[in-house]
Amino acid sequence: MSEAAASAPERTYSFLGPRGTFTEAALAQVPEAVGQAWRTVNNVGEALGDVIAGRSDAAMIAIENSVDGGVSVAQDALATLPDLRIVGEYLVHVNFVLVARPGTTLDEVTVVNGHPVAYAQCRKWLDAAVPDHAHIPASSNVAAAADLFDEPLRPGHAAIAPPGIVEHYDLDVLARDIGDNKNAVTRFVLVSRPGVLPAPTGADKTSLIAELPVDRAGALLELLEQFSTRGVNMSLLESRPVGDELGRYRFVIDADGHILDERVADALLGVRRFSPEVRFLGSYPRADRVPNDYDDRYSDAVFIEARDWLRALITGEPYDTPER
Repeated sequence: MSEAAASAPERTYSFLGPRGTFTEAALAQVPEAVGQAWRTVNNVGEALGDVIAGRSDAAMIAIENSVDGGVSVAQDALATLPDLRIVGEYLVHVNFVLVARPGTTLDEVTVVNGHPVAYAQCRKWLDAAVPDHAHIPASSNVAAAADLFDEPLRPGHAAIAPPGIVEHYDLDVLARDIGDNKNAVTRFVLVSRPGVLPAPTGADKTSLIAELPVDRAGALLELLEQFSTRGVNMSLLESRPVGDELGRYRFVIDADGHILDERVADALLGVRRFSPEVRFLGSYPRADRVPNDYDDRYSDAVFIEARDWLRALITGEPYDTPER
């Protein structure tokens, strides 16, 4: 270890615990988090609160699932809590097992503990295999499994959990691969306080939240046009109620590209002029590392040339239009 590395202060990362969650698996993908302090929390609000208060340098939270869409509690937290930036995204393929205390059989199960998102992803299997079950929500799937050991003994209780749960608890696996979609993926984001943006890589994503100015026909179309007219693809568009009155919505947007890309920067300027409230959440490398695709008409050079042309018109300077 170099002297600089040895003297660097330890960094702290918050994640939804306890140990063994999918969120921990996402955090394990962050190279700079290896060997640092990992702090388990009970929910998204606590994780982001750690970052805001300075108890943690960053927090890993689930933001979107390929089956259920956006994680509303995370989206709403990012829309309302101050001074947060997404600095990276990570994908985790999710599958689940049904577990119970030793000696329990599948036909004895009457109650299933599980995180609401995981429960929704396993609902068809559960309805077929355990048709008369009741559901008890849990803060995480590992917590659901741990709750099986609460006293007094709970006969007929089972839990939805990650496959590695048996490494942490003495449990019997009643069924494997119980998720309704075998290709389910959860997208996680690493959130920190505002600072230097990750550099553009050519395979980037920009996240923001924007409110519609008024509830009228065409308002959403005008928001979308800020991106389409600049050749910026949106990989996510979800609405969330502002909460102060009916008909008021904010939109969670993921746009392909980096804020330092001319087309993305110009789109954000358009959104800023259009929306009464815009929250920039960050520009960061895409988890899949797939290069952003866009038409050559929206390259940086085209935007820069257009500004040079306009400046020449204003100043009266001679200007030779470059070949395209």
